[in-house]
Amino acid sequence: MPILESLIGPITRIIDKVIPDKEARDRAKLELLSLEADHELKQIEARLSAIVTEAQSPDPWTSRARPGFLYVMYLIILFAIPMGVIGAFNPATAHAIGKGMTSYLNALPEPLYALFGTGYLGYTAARQWGKVKGVD
Repeated sequence: MPILESLIGPITRIIDKVIPDKEARDRAKLELLSLEADHELKQIEARLSAIVTEAQSPDPWTSRARPGFLYVMYLIILFAIPMGVIGAFNPATAHAIGKGMTSYLNALPEPLYALFGTGYLGYTAARQWGKVKGVD
């Protein structure tokens, strides 16, 4: 992608110098931009094809891995509700629980958070891709 982007500017300047007709010049520039958009779309399709293939796998461990991980993260987030109730009745206990959870979450390695973000975005992209293609 960087190679194509780096070529767009010089090619546009060449088009400006070579093609005297303003309408023909604009058509050539639009065609150049269209080629760039097609190239980017093909790259996105290539990236998402692996995700879609994995999501459609008949193996239940493969096809359910991302949603299962997301459900665990949702449960952790939803745990804030009972923590709020505990905090209303006993703020010291809620503070101690919160401090313990914060210490635990800070002890988790950074790559685990990166894995969660990648899995979440990949799953979301695969679901959207499936909806656009009419598969889901």
